[in-house]
Amino acid sequence: MSRQRDGNVELRMKNDEGVDSGYEPAIAHADPSAFSILHSTLLSDLLSAAARQGASDLILVAGAPPTIYRQGQWLPLGDASLTGARVAEIMLPALTDEQRDRLEQQRDLDLGLSLPGLARQRVNIHYQRGSLAVAMRAIPSAVPPFESLNLPEHVLSFADFPHGLVLVTGGTGQGKSTTLASMVNHINRSRAAHVITIEDPMEFEFSHDAAVIEQREIGDDSPTFASALRHALRQRPDVILIGEMRDLETISTALTAAETGHLVMASLHTATAAQTIARIIDVFPAAQQAQVRVQLAATIRAIVCQRLVKDVLNDALVPACEILIGTTAIRRAIRENEAHLIYSMIETGRRLGMNTLEQALVELVRSGRVRAEEALAATTDVVRLEKLLGINGETN
Repeated sequence: MSRQRDGNVELRMKNDEGVDSGYEPAIAHADPSAFSILHSTLLSDLLSAAARQGASDLILVAGAPPTIYRQGQWLPLGDASLTGARVAEIMLPALTDEQRDRLEQQRDLDLGLSLPGLARQRVNIHYQRGSLAVAMRAIPSAVPPFESLNLPEHVLSFADFPHGLVLVTGGTGQGKSTTLASMVNHINRSRAAHVITIEDPMEFEFSHDAAVIEQREIGDDSPTFASALRHALRQRPDVILIGEMRDLETISTALTAAETGHLVMASLHTATAAQTIARIIDVFPAAQQAQVRVQLAATIRAIVCQRLVKDVLNDALVPACEILIGTTAIRRAIRENEAHLIYSMIETGRRLGMNTLEQALVELVRSGRVRAEEALAATTDVVRLEKLLGINGETN
């Protein structure tokens, strides 16, 4: 049902008008089980082709060929465009009846998907312009060793805090989930603990080692992050991993959990430590923000802000990290609403294990691993980075 051509997958079907569009005809009148087998094969073929090319992501959108994301670039798998009907035919057989109902009602669906012989996939299915579209990200079958992530060594020690709040932040696809999974894996190997993860969807699968690990998936195991986290506090956890702090109730409960003797590790979609602190505080009504600043100041242990940039030495991606440690000075700045001081505290706190994103990027440029133009594209403060690089507004 599939052929290999120049390293790309070529799936042959006819389009809705019966014209050969580079795809083999679907079995229009096959029984449901045959239909499911056929299209599971098509999905497997696409994912196998993406894996052979070292892609991290695969998207299926009507009007475009199947498209992969590899080493910072979007590339088509072949030339033939998908139709909305084909996207639905490929994906819907992989869903349970309950998942199909949720997709129909909510118009978006997040799930984890496992197919034989392939890496587990984090999948989002959604509607655009009235037709289904799909975004899939490959998740390694095992948590990568921390040493392979190229993160500062002391980041792993953040998993050893007995309680408090540890945040890993960054944009989509910047390695937050992998860093958090590596921390959970470290806990699992190093100490007896009860760990509860709350994810949407569940990504890495953990087995019990020194720790007992429960993994709750939103949708299947609990309706929302807030509900799962609220009930987790009654389940005697030592460590709680929150896949994403999305709303006021989740953030509020996470602060309470960190305040009452739990280690809470979570992710946020923020680019810098100061932005992370502001995001947490600003989600609350103005009347509550003073109390939230006190809570956050008391619980914050560390913030790691990740940005992946192209490594010219090995054609891969390397993380540039801004790291905040919850020192006495940092806590005071949060508590007294002096967030404008935090960047300079990080910048001058290198002996304490802190550094800004710009300092991390400078190190990568000077080591020859990252080009200056790549670093400038990654920073949130171009003028400051240009000054540190000494290039006066001109990339080299």
